[in-house]
Amino acid sequence: MRTTISINEAWLFTASQIDPAMPDLSVMETVNLPHTWNAEDGSDGDDFYHRGVCWYAKKIIRPDGECVFLEVEAASQIAEVYLNGACVGRHQGGFSSFRIDLTETMRPGENLLLISVDNGESEKTYPQFADFTFFGGLYRGVKLIVVPKNHLKLEAGDPGLHVTAELLEDGSASVRTDTGIHTGTRGTFCFTIEDAEGRTVEKNVTEKGEATFTLREPHLWDGVKDPYLYTARVRLEESGDEVAVRFGVRQFSVDAELGFFLNGKPYPLRGVSRHQDRQGKGWAVTEADHRQDIELIREVGANSIRLAHYQHAQYFYDLCDEAGVVVWAEIPFISRFMPGKEAHDDTISQMRELILQCGNHPSICFWGISNEITMKGESEALLQNLNDLQELCHAMDPTRLTTMAQIGAVSLNSPTNTITDVLAYNIYLGWYVGKTEDCADWLDERKHAQPQRALALSEYGADANYEIHSDQPKRKDYSEEYQCLYHEGMLQIIEERPWLWGTYAWNMFEFAADKRNEGGTKGQNTKGFVSYDRTVKKDVFYLYKAYWSKDPFVHVCGRRFVDRVGETTEVKIYSNQSEVTLYCDGEKVGTKNRSRIFRFTIPLAGEHTLRAKAGTCEDTIRIRKVEEPNPDYQVKGGGNEGVDWYLDEYGNRQQLTEKDGYFSVFDPIGMILANPDGAEVIQSLLKQVAAAFTKAGEQQETPKVDENLMEMIKGISPADLIEMSAPKLAGQVLPPLNEMLHRIAK
Repeated sequence: MRTTISINEAWLFTASQIDPAMPDLSVMETVNLPHTWNAEDGSDGDDFYHRGVCWYAKKIIRPDGECVFLEVEAASQIAEVYLNGACVGRHQGGFSSFRIDLTETMRPGENLLLISVDNGESEKTYPQFADFTFFGGLYRGVKLIVVPKNHLKLEAGDPGLHVTAELLEDGSASVRTDTGIHTGTRGTFCFTIEDAEGRTVEKNVTEKGEATFTLREPHLWDGVKDPYLYTARVRLEESGDEVAVRFGVRQFSVDAELGFFLNGKPYPLRGVSRHQDRQGKGWAVTEADHRQDIELIREVGANSIRLAHYQHAQYFYDLCDEAGVVVWAEIPFISRFMPGKEAHDDTISQMRELILQCGNHPSICFWGISNEITMKGESEALLQNLNDLQELCHAMDPTRLTTMAQIGAVSLNSPTNTITDVLAYNIYLGWYVGKTEDCADWLDERKHAQPQRALALSEYGADANYEIHSDQPKRKDYSEEYQCLYHEGMLQIIEERPWLWGTYAWNMFEFAADKRNEGGTKGQNTKGFVSYDRTVKKDVFYLYKAYWSKDPFVHVCGRRFVDRVGETTEVKIYSNQSEVTLYCDGEKVGTKNRSRIFRFTIPLAGEHTLRAKAGTCEDTIRIRKVEEPNPDYQVKGGGNEGVDWYLDEYGNRQQLTEKDGYFSVFDPIGMILANPDGAEVIQSLLKQVAAAFTKAGEQQETPKVDENLMEMIKGISPADLIEMSAPKLAGQVLPPLNEMLHRIAK
């Protein structure tokens, strides 16, 4: 028999260094798992949080049984395990589970278990540079697994049973089950397939570690409509060791012109991305937190999730299976390429563990091999790394497609564009640079250049502080209203391009990014539809619900935008109903018949109660007329909430200015480049941007900008370029750059 024992309670923890052979437990505090030491400092926006080695300790009693394994569900990022002072194992990679055989080193009675966890900077493991916080800790859970000597495979987090289900042309399904036999395992294997009600539908007893079944009339895993799950079970008859896993029978494909297909039918993937953290907890979230996240994702109507940028908890993949959402699962090969062999091997190891540990989940249809890894440029070493990952994915799992999220500025003819089975781009036109409508031409250009390549939109979004409001929203004002305006435009662009195999809004939830201090919010990326603490659904949440959800609802926008100036104001309503009626103070304003977005204009005079009705659905907000804009609705000073501002030598905030007849940092780069003196200034700017992505000790190369990238940046200003690529340099780079440009006449 196999027994699992949770040991999450009453651990000792310290951020101080201890001797594992003679640990002083008195200096340690008591914590429960899941735990992170960065729950507070990882999202306070000061660009510093504790990164380094911390220690966990727990006294454990050896359980009855022949073999004892330790399972750590995740340890960020490098872990070493000690039992009674002896090192018994090590694991690198902060997102996958790992197991260590304690059988030979664990003594009868009490044992002291120590685990060191290191989230410090390293050239050996990813991620090291990215727009999110790298929380340290044992942030999922730890357990003991007790098995007989003759047992199914446990090494490397192996589930012990692997299932491959293939839908055949005649409508039947071939289901192959494989134990991945542990060395020394022998005997008779009993394989069974059970339906969702637990009834055995197939059975095979064999001395081989594998069996193949045929399901004549399989019940398909059919997305959110019908996410049906079978259970495969294997029992080692001689010892009683048993493993069960769930699986689904489905078929999927991607067409370059028609998009994603599920079970032979068009199934446009309209999705969101998700990070695993939340306010006050960091990555140390509970099962209840995971359930709330999937419930919110399903409420908004998404049928797909990009799980950024690493392996998530097995429990969350289970929830995705149950909800019927299609998953893009990826590893944290992200942003800054590290050329060393150890870093290369780390990407291979993390991808191998992702596929090994998650391969049974029917929700997963795509393996993501990287995200914006070309940010610093391309090299032969990078290309080799990407190709090695591609080959590994196909070797381990030929049933799924590979993809990668390219940075929007990558060249059209980049060899990285042809490595994966399908391709996707992160595009933020309309937020960091340009206009939202520019995204349409941008996508069309790439589709025209590579008509045979299936393309997706892997990231797009705009930040919003839900306390900031404007009746004249504009790019980079951080208002809730501009976020809605941006996404209204993007949803229209997406609807008009059915060839996009998937679209993933960034992000479903606000998440920690300790480097950020902008828009009046510290330490967070605020592009989420839902607040970091999950208490506020921004208006944009309901915009997507109007497009994606079939559950009837009506929502009046602007419930946090109470104080309004002017003689009239716009009232915007989101609904998936065909007809909406608005009432102001009980009087009917009008009825409109337009899908999804309904706009009314009402006069302002005092306080008003606004009530919208759509069928049986109702929603009410209250607003009032004021003479002056509410200052609480504006971004407060401080931080890097915009590159328009910088601190002078006295620490005072100063505004960057324009000068009539002369260039400034707000002029398009292409216009500046046309002037010989201006071109020199731009070259200086590009060198400083390149330096921002050069690790200390690395040789900085003169930046090489290909024609496609140059064409893209010609339309943006130096201020936009800095804000998009290196916002922390804004105060250092832009003031002297602006002064130089002020000396160059147009």
